[in-house]
Amino acid sequence: MSSTNSPEAVKKLLENMQSDLRALSLECKKKFPPVKEAAESGIIKVKTIAARNTEILAALKENSSEVVQPFLMGCGTKEPKITQLCLAAIQRLMSHEVVSEAIVLCFRLHFTKDNITNNTAAATVRQVVTVVFERMVAEDEQHRDIIEQPALVQANSNRRSVSTLKPCAKDAYMLFQDLCQLVNADAPYWLVGMTEMTRTFGLELLESVLNDFPQVFLQHQEFSFLLKERVCPLVIKLFSPNIKFRQGSNTSSSPAPVEKPYFPICMRLLRVVSVLIKQFYSLLVTECEIFLSLLVKFLDADKPQWLRAVAVESIHRLCVQPQLLRSFCQSYDMKQHSTKVFRDIVNALGSFIQSLFLVPPTGNPATANQAGNNNAGGTVSAPANPGMLGIGGGVTLLPAFEYRGTWIPILTITVQGSAKATYLEMLDKVEPPTIPEGYAMSVAFHCLLDLVRGITSMIEGELGETETECQPTSEAASSTTQSSEQQELQSTADEMDKEIVNKAVWEEMVNACWCGLLAALSLLLDASTDEAATENILKAELTMAALCGRLGLVTSRDAFITAICKGSLPPHYALTVLNTTTAATLSNKSYSIQGQSVMMISPSSESHQQVVAVGQPLAVQPQGTVMLTSKNIQCMRTLLNLAHCHGAVLGTSWQLVLATLQHLVWILGLKPSSGGALKPGRAVEGPSTVLTTAVMTDLPVISNILSRLFESSQYLDDVSLHHLINALCSLSLEAMDMAYGNNKEPSLFAVAKLLETGLVNMHRIEILWRPLTGHLLEKVCQHPNSRMREWGAEALTSLIKAGLTFNHDPPLSQNQRLQLLLLNPLKEMSSINHPDIRLKQLECVLQILQSQGDSLGPGWPLVLGVMGAIRNDQGESLIRTAFQCLQLVVTDFLPTMPCSCLQIVVDVAGSFGLHNQELNISLTSIGLLWNISDYFFQRGEIIEKELNKEEAAQQKQAEEKGVVLNRPFHPAPPFDCLWLCLYAKLGELCVDPRPAVRKSAGQTLFSTIGAHGTLLQHSTWHTVIWKVLFHLLDRVRESSTTADKEKIESGGGNILIHHSRDTAEKQWAETWVLTLAGVARIFNTRRYLLQPLGDFSRAWDVLLDHIQSAALSKNNEVSLAALKSFQEILQIVSPVRDSDKPETPPAVNVPVSVLLGSISGPGLSRPFVRTDSIGERLGRYSSSEPPIVTDELEDLNLWWAAWNTWYRIGSESTKPPITFDKLTFIPSQPFLTALIQIFPALYQHIKTGFSMDDLQKLGVILHSAVSVPISSDASPFILPSYTEAVLTSLQEAVLTALDVLQKAICIGSENMQIMYPAIFDQLLAFVEFSCKPPQYGQLETKHIANAKYNQIQLFAPAEWVALNYVPFAERSLEVVVDLYQKTACHKAVVNEKVLQNIIKTLRFPLSLKYSCPSESTWKLAVSSLLKVLSIGLPVARQHASSGKFDSMWPELANTFEDFLFTKSIPPDNLSIQEFQRNECIDVEVVQLISTEILPYANFIPKEFVGQIMTMLNKGSIHSQSSSFTEAEIDIRLREEFSKMCFETLLQFSFSNKVTTPQEGYISRMALSVLLKRSQDVLHRYIEDERLSGKCPLPRQQVTEIIFVLKAVSTLIDSLKKTQPENVDENTWAQVIALYPTLVECITCSSSEVCSALKEALVPFKDFMQPPASKVQNGES
Repeated sequence: MSSTNSPEAVKKLLENMQSDLRALSLECKKKFPPVKEAAESGIIKVKTIAARNTEILAALKENSSEVVQPFLMGCGTKEPKITQLCLAAIQRLMSHEVVSEAIVLCFRLHFTKDNITNNTAAATVRQVVTVVFERMVAEDEQHRDIIEQPALVQANSNRRSVSTLKPCAKDAYMLFQDLCQLVNADAPYWLVGMTEMTRTFGLELLESVLNDFPQVFLQHQEFSFLLKERVCPLVIKLFSPNIKFRQGSNTSSSPAPVEKPYFPICMRLLRVVSVLIKQFYSLLVTECEIFLSLLVKFLDADKPQWLRAVAVESIHRLCVQPQLLRSFCQSYDMKQHSTKVFRDIVNALGSFIQSLFLVPPTGNPATANQAGNNNAGGTVSAPANPGMLGIGGGVTLLPAFEYRGTWIPILTITVQGSAKATYLEMLDKVEPPTIPEGYAMSVAFHCLLDLVRGITSMIEGELGETETECQPTSEAASSTTQSSEQQELQSTADEMDKEIVNKAVWEEMVNACWCGLLAALSLLLDASTDEAATENILKAELTMAALCGRLGLVTSRDAFITAICKGSLPPHYALTVLNTTTAATLSNKSYSIQGQSVMMISPSSESHQQVVAVGQPLAVQPQGTVMLTSKNIQCMRTLLNLAHCHGAVLGTSWQLVLATLQHLVWILGLKPSSGGALKPGRAVEGPSTVLTTAVMTDLPVISNILSRLFESSQYLDDVSLHHLINALCSLSLEAMDMAYGNNKEPSLFAVAKLLETGLVNMHRIEILWRPLTGHLLEKVCQHPNSRMREWGAEALTSLIKAGLTFNHDPPLSQNQRLQLLLLNPLKEMSSINHPDIRLKQLECVLQILQSQGDSLGPGWPLVLGVMGAIRNDQGESLIRTAFQCLQLVVTDFLPTMPCSCLQIVVDVAGSFGLHNQELNISLTSIGLLWNISDYFFQRGEIIEKELNKEEAAQQKQAEEKGVVLNRPFHPAPPFDCLWLCLYAKLGELCVDPRPAVRKSAGQTLFSTIGAHGTLLQHSTWHTVIWKVLFHLLDRVRESSTTADKEKIESGGGNILIHHSRDTAEKQWAETWVLTLAGVARIFNTRRYLLQPLGDFSRAWDVLLDHIQSAALSKNNEVSLAALKSFQEILQIVSPVRDSDKPETPPAVNVPVSVLLGSISGPGLSRPFVRTDSIGERLGRYSSSEPPIVTDELEDLNLWWAAWNTWYRIGSESTKPPITFDKLTFIPSQPFLTALIQIFPALYQHIKTGFSMDDLQKLGVILHSAVSVPISSDASPFILPSYTEAVLTSLQEAVLTALDVLQKAICIGSENMQIMYPAIFDQLLAFVEFSCKPPQYGQLETKHIANAKYNQIQLFAPAEWVALNYVPFAERSLEVVVDLYQKTACHKAVVNEKVLQNIIKTLRFPLSLKYSCPSESTWKLAVSSLLKVLSIGLPVARQHASSGKFDSMWPELANTFEDFLFTKSIPPDNLSIQEFQRNECIDVEVVQLISTEILPYANFIPKEFVGQIMTMLNKGSIHSQSSSFTEAEIDIRLREEFSKMCFETLLQFSFSNKVTTPQEGYISRMALSVLLKRSQDVLHRYIEDERLSGKCPLPRQQVTEIIFVLKAVSTLIDSLKKTQPENVDENTWAQVIALYPTLVECITCSSSEVCSALKEALVPFKDFMQPPASKVQNGES
């Protein structure tokens, strides 16, 4: 107002008025004189007022009627020009509020036919109305200070009761009331004189008043009353034609004709409604509900197009006012029985949009005719619009929506966020305008966008406020900072109530609108062909999803996300996650790609989208290819954006998001690379993936965003992070299900992203470690698809490595729990059997070792466990990699790990030794065990300290818990236990199935015990002996005895196996040998340590038992080695006391080293640090305790145990088997030799108690041993050739043993000497072998001579050959003779009839004579007999009286008899010289008789002498052998022998030294025998001669007779020489009796006989004496 009140303005007004009046008077001069006059008087009036009054305006107002009169008259002329001028003047006055009654006139003028007048009048009226109300507002301003209670307006009060109003207010009230009346076509109350008024103008006026002066109606109840009572009913009434009208319905269908909606009124009504709702919603809640419902109805498809367009514009006006929408929601949707207005509005928009697509607008004839035939089968050609290319182009130029062939362009209508209407402003149009195509759609589209924008920004703003003002409700107690001075608690409570209310409103708003919004937006998204539009739709969906997420409305959140997800994927893409969710609210659209390989583009809006990528769908059975459009990529970006910015509110819908991304990534062919980032895959993936350059440039960006999305997971709170992890896990499970049963490339998206998420959240890894690794371990790594597994393992190992290298706070070294947590999955991987996973695991271990090896600390057991968990069946490469790790540990990390882990290292190294995949690894692992033992040795003290400390701690813990501390080898100290574990491991390897491993392990075990055993506590040796060594021996023995005897063809590959190792049994034999030797050596070298242990004698027994079983094993190698070990332990010198002198060394000392060879580790060229000399040993013990000297008694027991073992071995091994076949085992010569060689050494220790029994036992063994035959294939090596008389080493050993014994007896005590006879028996038994080789059971042996021949047949089966026992027997005989020479007089020898036994034994070879196997035998026998007799006979004569030799004499006689008159015939090839030599031997025997026996006849039994005489007699007249040739006869007759016999006979017959009647008797007897025999021979000769006639007699007979004749002459000569008293008369008689026989021989024809006869007859002359009385007497 100030502007109109200023003096300048007033002055201007006056001037204008005057000029206006002048102009008027000029115009009316001619036609309207009255008006002219009025105008002129008006000028004078104005001048007068201006001159007289200071307050010009006030004065003008008072005289207003006079001033305005001329103008009103001018208007009355109805002359356009004049009217226009008048109206302008009136308007000017009105602006200065000079007018009061001019309104009616203006109204009237408004309805003239003249346009100009009309417009001017309308403007004037508007101004008038405005002025009226402005005056009222000004009035209120003045009275604002006086606050008065306006009286309540009674509902039924008279319309006129406006007494309470002030003057200006009254005017306004009356004016407004009349306007309502006029619009309603009723008479006005105040504007009397108004008869008509157009409704359109009335409605415009109403709208402007309501719009411009809302406060009037809000502050004054009278006005509010008008609104309620007048305006609203009026509006509702005027709306009715619109509501009832249905477009296209026939008039006939409804009985009454329906009034058609009228555009101007309808449009103005909507404007009024908009104002009412906007300004007076709070007053008119119920009425607004009706209005809004009407608005919604106007959108129905059956309403005219223009009506719908205007309605949409009205709705748009509401949509940009979020607070208003909020009020609707509170007032209607949240009330129980009220219409859900807000929901209806949104749904109506949705349906409206849908209907636009379904019912083509009439404006587009091109599409109208196609709406019908749009079925699934037929393809629809694109609408023929000039702004569009065909399908081939695939690009639309205009932004538009297209859906099922309906094409709707998008028009740019308003700036975002403001509702600028087009048709609501068309106040000048009377006919409904034609709506351009796409207009309604575009407005509706903007409605949706503004609605979403408004709601979300409002709610998020409020949410933000509450979050800053009030802490989250859970922390209600913590008060917020409030500026007010109220009590804080109170305010907090209020805030909370307010927030609860607010939250309810927000939730209701979202719940009310989301379905409709989603349906509409999804449809639009599907139809959109414009990037900007798509962007807006996606943005709306995204903001809604985020809002729902923030409010915790899961269903709606998921629905929006699903929509975006569906948009990202190709149409009809089968993705279960999306199809099962709440997306059911979306209109169900069904398409199908026709044909799989053909790239058919579905007849949906996609036809105008640029296809940017073609790829394979991620499905179990891929159906051809799918295509991604640029819109899909756009949606994907939105999805990424959503996840990136709103990840915290996604919760469970991460699953949707990630599933979709996974499929997109798959279709685009992105593959995971290290660290889990996705990179574009190689073209190798197959021809199915086709990418345009457009998308190729996008891919790195997408991949980048994807990575950033997961990087941003580090900003999520723990709960959201868990949602993300869970989603990834379930996604991964799906991918895994899909990958089952086919080898198709699986989707690795989830696994890669799990990895990425894990890596960026390392700082809080603990909270997600278990679900993350649990999933990877239990599910992914065990998947049958190798690619899937590989990535699972890759992810897991990368996480573990990253976790270990991450700079945690506190660091891992101080957070053992976390370190173990991180390493645990690595250990868990060991339970997976897939080799590729295990390889990854081991590679990870290797990398961890290389990078973190020094700081693993408590993680070592886990890491070592991983290496140790590799099983034998897991393939070579795995074992190799694991072993590589172990080698690294042993070489680099032993010093850095806790000592308690050393035992695990030993276990693991041992387990690699047992793997049988790769021999080299096993052997190397044994080498590692050796290195480990070296490390223990070098750092022994440090390790021991640390272990003891740890042990103490564990002990304490165990006591607190009340449990027993349990560890292997418990009582031993921990460091010793470590050694024991090492020994035990090596022990296990010593029984590995592979010989090379056994050998290496055995050598290492004994070397380590040898080199480092001294570090052990004394008591621990007990465990070493019993738990390690004997346990090992037991196992080896068991395996060896059960080993397979099958031949092994070749040792794998082309390795040839030596025949001595070509069966498992032979290979085990080697192990047994090695083990036994090793244990024996330990017993030998460490005896000073072992003997003080309590049960040494028990251990000794066990060792002997092992030696015995080995010695008795049916394997030559083992048995021989067992004896060598036996020898070794017997070489032990018992601890020497000072007082004792060392004993005499045993007679046979077998050098041990030669027997055993040196046993040391293979290639272990390290010097052994410790040497153990006796002095040092004793020194070491003297420091702590006096040297322990075992008492002799115990020592003796040990030796006797050894003797028993020796006896058992001997008796068992030499006992002949019962049956024989090819496989019968017969001990070898070297074995028997070694066995017998042990005895002398052993005997040294037990001689004091060696009894006859023991000697008997020994004898049996010696006898059996010598009897064992040898195999013919071994014979060439062992046997001397037949002609050499050499002893085998076994025979040597046997004799040596007996020699040792007899020497011991010789120097031994009296009671030992009774053993002589037994020794003689033994030796004599051997002597018998010369002629009667011993039998070995029932085994048939070949004689050695035959065996020789067989050597030519190389492959003849093995036969057994008896040895040549002759040399042995002969040597034994020599020994007997020697021994007898020494011991002949010995009491025992005399008593036990040793001489008789010797004779008896010799009798056999002597009687065989030429039949002996070897000629030397009988010759030696004879000479031995002569030697023995020369010593023994005097002894025998000495003891003649005792009768101890009685039985010897007949034996001797028989022996002489058998020898001198042998039944064996000399061989034909015997030479004459040889024969003569043999005769000399016979002569020697007779000489012995003549010198040693006969002279002492009186001490000799009579019968014996008789036998001798008979023998001599027999020898003196021998019968010749029939085989002699004539030439040899003289020599062969043994004439020397006969002569000797005869002479001896005669010598003893007529010796003049007849001392006893006995001798005489002998000679008499001898003579009578001789004579009798001569008589017989002669008789027989005469007889034969007579019978033979002319034939000469055989040469022998002739020789015999000649010999007899010579003998007779010799006899007679001898008789003559003898003393007469010495000759018996009887003898003479016998001699003479021969005479007649001799005479009868004279007739013989042989001249030789004759000459001999002549000699024989001559001596008879001495008997020719005259007969005398004597003779007569004699005859009587």
